[in-house]
Amino acid sequence: MAKSLRSKWKRKMRAEKRKTIAPKELVRLKQALSLDKKGKAVMADMEEIATVVSADKIMEDADVAMGEMAGDDGKMDMDSKRNKKTLLDENGQYPGWMNQRQAKKLKGKRVGKKGSQGKKKKGIAW
Repeated sequence: MAKSLRSKWKRKMRAEKRKTIAPKELVRLKQALSLDKKGKAVMADMEEIATVVSADKIMEDADVAMGEMAGDDGKMDMDSKRNKKTLLDENGQYPGWMNQRQAKKLKGKRVGKKGSQGKKKKGIAW
């Protein structure tokens, strides 16, 4: 596929366009990443567009956040009142992530077990 004359022409024209745009892009990239004498990027223009935060500050924030998490025992907050076998909570509700088909299947298993014990087959006893 993609060997028609039209697609070949489109590919050719995209390549030509890349050739003309690439030098302009390179100049803009170098200008954005221009380095001053200290080796730090000049962010005067970028501060108008976005909030500039130094890497040291980000690392300090990350260390503080990791320290707070160390106090936890690493367990997720889960419904402790949910039955693990049937997945029902104390109100008889299935979890929100479960779709109707799965709920119906589990309900069939639960109800089917109850109903099968009480019935006896009628027939002649030999």
